[in-house]
Amino acid sequence: MFKATSVKAALQASEPADSILVNGWVRTRRDAKAFSFVELNDGSCLKNLQVIADVGMPGYVETVLKLTTGAAISVRGELVASKGGGQAWEVKASEITLVGAADATYPLQKKGHSMEFLREIAHLRPRANLFGAVFRVRSRLAYAVHQFFQEQGFVYVHTPIVTGSDCEGAGELFRVSTLDPSSPPKSEDGLIDYAQDFFARPTYLTVSGQLEAEVFACALGNVYTFGPTFRAENSNTSRHASEFWMIEPEMAFTDLAGNMDVAEEFVKYLIRDVKEHCADDLAIFGKFVDKGLLERLEFVLERPFQRVSYTEAIEILTASGKTWENPVEWGDNLQSEHERFLAEEHFKCPVTVYNYPKEIKPFYMRLNDDGKTVTAMDVLVPGIGEIVGGSQREERLAVLEANMDHHGLNQDDYSWYLDLRRYGSVPHSGFGLGFERMLMFVTGMANIRDVIPFARTPGNAGF
Repeated sequence: MFKATSVKAALQASEPADSILVNGWVRTRRDAKAFSFVELNDGSCLKNLQVIADVGMPGYVETVLKLTTGAAISVRGELVASKGGGQAWEVKASEITLVGAADATYPLQKKGHSMEFLREIAHLRPRANLFGAVFRVRSRLAYAVHQFFQEQGFVYVHTPIVTGSDCEGAGELFRVSTLDPSSPPKSEDGLIDYAQDFFARPTYLTVSGQLEAEVFACALGNVYTFGPTFRAENSNTSRHASEFWMIEPEMAFTDLAGNMDVAEEFVKYLIRDVKEHCADDLAIFGKFVDKGLLERLEFVLERPFQRVSYTEAIEILTASGKTWENPVEWGDNLQSEHERFLAEEHFKCPVTVYNYPKEIKPFYMRLNDDGKTVTAMDVLVPGIGEIVGGSQREERLAVLEANMDHHGLNQDDYSWYLDLRRYGSVPHSGFGLGFERMLMFVTGMANIRDVIPFARTPGNAGF
């Protein structure tokens, strides 16, 4: 069977070819007196491949003159030097086969479409130039994630999607159950009897693979997870989704400073990789989405990260004289407007904020000697705010047990986690990077719904 050549490979050819087969979808067709120009795209790159169909070609009237935008075709012919501008190569067709027709209702015509409209046709939007670029960058970024950790000697661990524990302690969990919701079995006290459920206990979709990753860090040294996570948070913002992907490394024998070193280098590594391998796709984002994108990416690459304690950050925000939409004082969570001010206006560089108040952080973070703060850290970048969140984990059994009691957690549910502190406990650290948030940063896309193939948000589980 004659192997097809991708459009990307054809456009990057070093010499002409007497015989070539390309497949793809018609973007446009333009007719002249003696021939037609067909713009073909197969998703392998941003650019189209121009196909020249001569009027004398077999099937010209029956096939070529009936090709419409969106139709799938196979083209056989010669790869020749292009006589027109804008491309080095084009295909002089000897045969064009209509594989799948597209009628006049095909919604992606040659005109501008709003993001809202394209979200309504999420099954077709990958064929649009902008979204083809988004998902090619997504693919490359995922590869770069694995490449970074594998080069550093980390072990890739698959953590469970169904879990019985709430890592973050926020209670924003999707329940997993096979019980009949209209008449669930009840216990003697009138509550739902989850002992009769599939897993014989309440279970949920995971909000994080961190706790399980700690298990493997305490055996294999440095590990990482990369998988889907879920939050039943009724938040309709441009930065939140109910299903998203997280990268979570865990490192044994590593303190907060070492944790920050890895997080900062990881962010820079991903940016460098995308700039090197996705230049054409980044160009479309810089032209149509965010004209300051390339400058901002370079901004983060060129500058060292500034490190500042949470207490110092609050002092800076308070002394700024700005009127905040969300007023902030010591003990409050930093909001996006505060994070962006620190990175974009005050320090004018990426910022890592560390040592947050213990009351606003989860139970597993290591308590500092002041008794008020924990070894938490967030990495902030211009245009987004927080892109990484992590901490040194509490390795002291008694302190961890006390903190679990403080957060109202049942220690029996976490007995396996406490065992890590009973048997050869070590200082260890880790962080989480939201994959979609990183994609938003490197593409300039303003809404998380536009960097994930099929967005899951409150009230929306289509496709």
